[in-house]
Amino acid sequence: MVSEKSAQRPPDRLAMLTAIGIGNAIEWYDWNIYAIFSVFFAARFFTSGDASSELLSTLAVFAVGFVARPFGGLLFGWLADRTGRQPAMTLTVVTAAAGSLIIGGTPSAATIGIAAPIVLLVARLLQGLAQGGELPAAQTYLAEVAPPARRGLWSSLIYFSGSLGTLLGTALGGLLTAVLSADDMRSFGWRIPFLLGGVLGLFGAVMRRRMTETAVFRRNRASAPSISLRRQFAGNPKAVLRVIGFTAGGTVVYYAWAVATAPVAIQQRGTDPAGALWAASGATALYIVVLPFWGALSDRVGRKPILLGSAVLSAVLFFPLQALIQGRTWQLFVAMGIALLLVAGASAIGPAYFAELFPTGIRAVGLGVPYSLTVALFGGTAPYLETYLEQHHNGAAFSGWVIALLAISVITIALTPETRDRDLTVDESVGRGARAECMRG
Repeated sequence: MVSEKSAQRPPDRLAMLTAIGIGNAIEWYDWNIYAIFSVFFAARFFTSGDASSELLSTLAVFAVGFVARPFGGLLFGWLADRTGRQPAMTLTVVTAAAGSLIIGGTPSAATIGIAAPIVLLVARLLQGLAQGGELPAAQTYLAEVAPPARRGLWSSLIYFSGSLGTLLGTALGGLLTAVLSADDMRSFGWRIPFLLGGVLGLFGAVMRRRMTETAVFRRNRASAPSISLRRQFAGNPKAVLRVIGFTAGGTVVYYAWAVATAPVAIQQRGTDPAGALWAASGATALYIVVLPFWGALSDRVGRKPILLGSAVLSAVLFFPLQALIQGRTWQLFVAMGIALLLVAGASAIGPAYFAELFPTGIRAVGLGVPYSLTVALFGGTAPYLETYLEQHHNGAAFSGWVIALLAISVITIALTPETRDRDLTVDESVGRGARAECMRG
């Protein structure tokens, strides 16, 4: 828990934003380098002798790591709503760093046998816990400290910094594949990004330890009644369903383009590995650049028009953009660039939109649990599903799956009232149902 002295210090805006951004970037880097480098280390943990089978097994562990995310959302979300946003964010960075260090230092299956994939799985579960807690805690913190008229702009820092972390991992992949041979990458080169992530995570934890708690949380903790988690969830059913509906399409289209497309282009469509990683880096850079634009625009015109436009256009263009990728580096860059420009519209605004759905006492865990469950079900399985269907020459089925989930998101957004002007400092504590239960109790 944050000390009283720490809580009373006037916040340093630049230091606060830097600590949130760096910590979030490191967490995303730790989480996504697994998929980025999977084609290089798959054979070190799985020894079937078939490259495609080994990659699928490695991506299956990637998907299983998502199983831990709902538990992380519950655990760290509960900590964030009870002890504070700052300590929860600090602990998530430490947990993610530990997972990266374990993966980077684990001997291969040729050395320790079946223990290698088991350790890999445990490390990914640790990172799943951390990632499940990072987004709700960090999003909530940032939304609560942002000036109300700039909440959309400030909230874009979550995906801005997170994507910088992903970009760092992708660019590092491009650099390593350029200076190391294919054998060196499979032998030891893939370990470098994981070990680096572990060291960076400790640095991020120190920065976050020095942050102050949000004034919104401190006021709520001092004045709000103690109400059970079950009652708080029962009092906010519409908000929970809106998180699920919005996230279903958003997470699968994000993971399809930002994480899975480059490995699929390398493995299934004959794209040069170094060229594919640099193309993905360039597309991710475009995505990062437009995030603040979308966030600032939402502060002017509202969240709803941009969220709807992002989801509709992502669905309409998904199939033709996937079809464009036919083995050339420029094709991959153009397809990913256009897709991520559209996805950025939802990514930038999502943190503000989610925070505006819930009252303070359940803002972190109320988002964390349904969000992590939905990401685990749809986002975590996207790389495996896309790779599997590509191998069986049925990529159109994956495109149809993504479009169907985006349709659910469109319906959810259309039925959600505009949230831009929601005042987070006027806390209703819990929803109507929970308040009624509390009064009866």
